[in-house]
Amino acid sequence: MRCPYCGNEDTRVIDSRPSEDRVEIRRRRVCENCEKRFTTYERVETLPLMVIKKDDTRELFNREKLITNIMRACHKRPVATADIEKIAENIETMARSSYDKEITTREIGENVLRELKDLDQVAYVRFASVYRDFTDVDSFLHELERLKENE
Repeated sequence: MRCPYCGNEDTRVIDSRPSEDRVEIRRRRVCENCEKRFTTYERVETLPLMVIKKDDTRELFNREKLITNIMRACHKRPVATADIEKIAENIETMARSSYDKEITTREIGENVLRELKDLDQVAYVRFASVYRDFTDVDSFLHELERLKENE
């Protein structure tokens, strides 16, 4: 493993343990050259998960893109980054276990909304406004009414 600080390839593992979700192995390493410590995560490589977009094109599932979009909805809201990462992890795990290595953007969006609904209702409405492509105030009001009915 190459040191992120000095680029040296001679590093040593000093601690290894499973992550909280038991999907990856967390390894603490130390560089033999600069003696700085860093963490790496090891996970099993699986078949690529494809996302089917609205126009029927396909692209690789991008966890960072999902996290970025959720973070936009949660901007200036009291939502921890760990919660956002957990949502992304839940959606990726569900997609890999429930589908035939393909998932639609619609399914991803609905799952994000389901997770945000319990986490932060303002973030839920923000995400829904983009995901459901609200075109006017009535669209917002309709979604707010649905949200209040389900409380």
